[in-house]
Formats: sequence, C-alpha cells, structure tokens
Amino acid sequence: MTKRKICVVTGTRAEYGLLYWLMKEIQADDELELQIIATGQHLSPEFGLTYKNIEADGFAINAKVEMLLSSDSPVGIAKSVGLGTIGFADALARLQPDIMVLLGDRFEALAAAQTAMILRIPIAHIHGGESTEGAIDEAIRHSITKMSQIHFVSEPEYRDRVIQLGENPESIFEVGAVGIDNIVRLKLLSLQDLEKQINFSLGKKFFLVTYHPETLTGKSPVEALKTLFAVFDEFPEYKLIFTQANSDAGGRIINEQIEAYAKKNKERVLLVKSLGQLRYLSAMKLCAAVVGNSSSGLLEAPVLHVPTINIGDRQKGRKRYLSVIDCNEDKQQLLSAIQSLRDSKFLQKIQSMEIPHTDGKIAVTMKDMLKQAELSNICQKKFYDLK
Repeated sequence: MTKRKICVVTGTRAEYGLLYWLMKEIQADDELELQIIATGQHLSPEFGLTYKNIEADGFAINAKVEMLLSSDSPVGIAKSVGLGTIGFADALARLQPDIMVLLGDRFEALAAAQTAMILRIPIAHIHGGESTEGAIDEAIRHSITKMSQIHFVSEPEYRDRVIQLGENPESIFEVGAVGIDNIVRLKLLSLQDLEKQINFSLGKKFFLVTYHPETLTGKSPVEALKTLFAVFDEFPEYKLIFTQANSDAGGRIINEQIEAYAKKNKERVLLVKSLGQLRYLSAMKLCAAVVGNSSSGLLEAPVLHVPTINIGDRQKGRKRYLSVIDCNEDKQQLLSAIQSLRDSKFLQKIQSMEIPHTDGKIAVTMKDMLKQAELSNICQKKFYDLK
C-alpha cells in the first residue's frame, strides 16, 4: 500500500509547538508518511537552533531550508522569502508530498506556499481567516488562503472570512485552535519543577512577556519598550520571564532592548531564547498575566483562564475573550491594565469563561481529514462567489 505523504513545514518554535500533536498523529498512522521541513528560526543559532527540539521529540527532519539573512530590515526579510522559495523548490521536488501543511501567516510560510502552488502540491492551511491588522502577516495569511485547497479554521467568523475570499465552503473546516490540544494533552509543570528547569526563582507572582514588532505600522519599538520597562519598575513584586521576539523586521532591536533590561535586573528578570512548548504553557498557567502582543495571549491563555494584557495593534482583529485587556503603548493605560489584575470580579469572570473545542481531539480530526481528502484535480479550484 502506498502511504499518503503529508509534509509539515515549520519555521519557528511557537509554530512547531502548535503543530506538535498533529505531527504526532500523522506519524502514528500506518497509512500516512510524515515529512518535516524545518526552516527559518529553527536553523538559526541566534534563535536557539530549535530544530534540535524537533529531533529530541522523536521526529526525523526530511529537509532543512536555510533562508534567514542576518538583516532584519524589510529588505532583508524580502530577500529571505526569495531564498526560501529557492530552497523549498529543491526540497519539495525531492520529497514529492501529496499534501503540504502550513500554519498561520509568517513569511517563511509564504515562501513555502508560493513554491507548492507552482509545483501543484495541495496545501492545507491552518488558522486562515484571522486578522492581525498591525502586521504584514495579515496580507500573508490571506494570500496563503488563496493558494490553499484545504482550510482548518478556529472560529465560525473566520470560516466566513475564508468564504469571503472566494473559497468553497466545502473545503473549510471549523476545528478549533490546534494549540488547545497542547493544553489539554500535556501534563504541565508545577511551579517548583518549572523553576528547577529554568534555574530561576519566580516567587509568588510573575508576568510572562513576549513582545514582537508591529511590522505594518512601521513604529519603532524602542519607545514602547522603554514605557513598558518603566511600568514594570512600578510593580517590583512581579518577576518577569521574557521570551525573545521573532525574526520579523525589527525583532533584533527588541531583543537587544530586552537583553539590556534583563542585565540591569538579574534578580528579577529572565530572558530566554525559547522555553519550549511544555515550559512555555506551564509558565502561562502559573503566571499572573501574559503581557505583550503575542497571539498566544489571545489563543492559549484564555483556555488556561489566565489574563492577558495585549499591547498595541499587532493582534487587532482577532477574537477577544473576557480575559484580554487591550491597551496602547501608553504608561497610564499599562498601569491601569496591571491594576485590573487585582479586581476579584474580573478574575472570577475569567474563571467561568467557556472555551470550545477543548476535548483534546483537534489534531486527530485534522489528521483524519488530511487522510481522507480527495486529491484528484484538487488544485483546479474555482472562485466561490457569494450569492
């Protein structure tokens, strides 16, 4: 029997964490062959060479596509997309997958998608239809949607948006946010075990902080970070875990600023390149709040009933749960947001939130759909017109 080859592309630590259980389900199915292409930040010493984490989890990487330049300017990112396209062309021509799986909206995924489209390899896209108005990811996500044939969306309104983009409703499946499976299926660490693994004392209260550049607005992150640091200084009772910004344009500036702040506050601030999924979710469960502008504050934190202080416009357009406090890069707004964490009524509302798709079977559902999808002539799709 010929196995159906499912090729999963991953370029960042966060993306891999979301894809983990889907990859495990594909790997365990006797009728499927899992192929993995690692690219982007996974192959960079600056971001922790996280492809080693993939291998440590029991996966074999079939191809490594080098594409990151040392520059994080818009020109550098654009050139990285070009390098990625060349690398993916060679990798996909050799691997000949039946379906390629892409998650989200990053420039690494754009390079993979446009290559697969030209090679007539069907694409299954995860998390389409969402909106991040403060980042170029917005346009990249919708572009990948148009190049894809199978769509796994997390919410009904995102399904509607994918239909608006001209995709046939029969190709769109509302399965939930795949990262929820991690929260349900992983046995998260206790505070004591987490502190031991990161070799840092977190005390009674701490914030989990991730701040990425707003690539669409072009705003410098330096002043915003100075404001954020000043606000943190007014709450010395909270310790801080910072995870590095990603490789988007402006990411290195953010990491330099955070590194300098961490050096000045060694007893209180921990900066890590990558926590890994288990430690990151464990820290999220235990923290007083997730702070910054990472999508995890809007997707995973609500499942754990943990507050999120979401800063700026990067995640503007995504669905909000009651646990999310939105504010600008303004000192008074940030101070007010942290003060809200002391509101017992607010905290009680968070604990009573109902989150759908928490049965731990999202990855199983997606794997079954990939296995059963009819692939003959799938690349010859028509534009679906709204009636």
